[in-house]
Amino acid sequence: MSVARYWHTASTLANGLVLVTGGNIVGSVNTAELYNSSTGTWTTTGSMSAARGDHTASILANGYILVTGGFNGAAALKSAELYNPSSGTWTITGSMNVAREDHTASTLANGSVLVAGGKNGVYLNSAELYNPLTGTWTLTGNMSTPRYFHTTSTLENGLILVVGGQNSNVYLDSAELYNPSTGIWTTTGSMNDARAHHTTSLLATGSVLVAGGSNRVAGEFHDAALNSAELYNPSTGTWTTTSNMSIAREIHIASTLANGKVLVTGGLYSGVYLNSAELY
Repeated sequence: MSVARYWHTASTLANGLVLVTGGNIVGSVNTAELYNSSTGTWTTTGSMSAARGDHTASILANGYILVTGGFNGAAALKSAELYNPSSGTWTITGSMNVAREDHTASTLANGSVLVAGGKNGVYLNSAELYNPLTGTWTLTGNMSTPRYFHTTSTLENGLILVVGGQNSNVYLDSAELYNPSTGIWTTTGSMNDARAHHTTSLLATGSVLVAGGSNRVAGEFHDAALNSAELYNPSTGTWTTTSNMSIAREIHIASTLANGKVLVTGGLYSGVYLNSAELY
């Protein structure tokens, strides 16, 4: 890329290009660039109006990319903006009701975007919905637990599964479900391991695979990466352990491949940055 960055986002556009936005170097950046897989090259595109890292990027039904919140080096943001792939430009859209970073964003079946949790000096259990037709946000039901560094997955039944994360220094094993029809959250079965900085992947079976992450070692003041993995069954609302990864890792990436396997790459283990990868 033209700019080194972390805590950025990557989105695959309808034209096959990959849009990378923002992130951090020393401070947050507002730059964006496009990857062309046919040529293996990067080109810069329009910059966002605000520098931000720890934000989210969501693909809308019209092909635009919605970027929300994040951290600008001084404070959490409530602003949001839209990227137009046809023009390579950004336009500001309605701001969230609550500034937040380290939150999640999920695109619902009706085209709305659900943003949940995060932090802004306090830890948030609030959630809100973006309406692409009006460019406005409305608050929806609160999660039962404030959380950040959590994950969300859209289940085949349309419900949104929120998993784990942190509430201050408490690592969470809890999970809950958002019903877009009612705007209500309900708790579901808890994981076997509390974890944050993990990944979740929706499998072809409809189950959700959770892998790795970090937890707090009892009696210690540091985090410990996990190699454990478990599966959520939406039909029963329960978790079962599955085989462990060969390497404990947090802040890694999981990608579902066309053959149904899940590729886990990189991450962090005990202060060591990883270049290893493995398949589930």
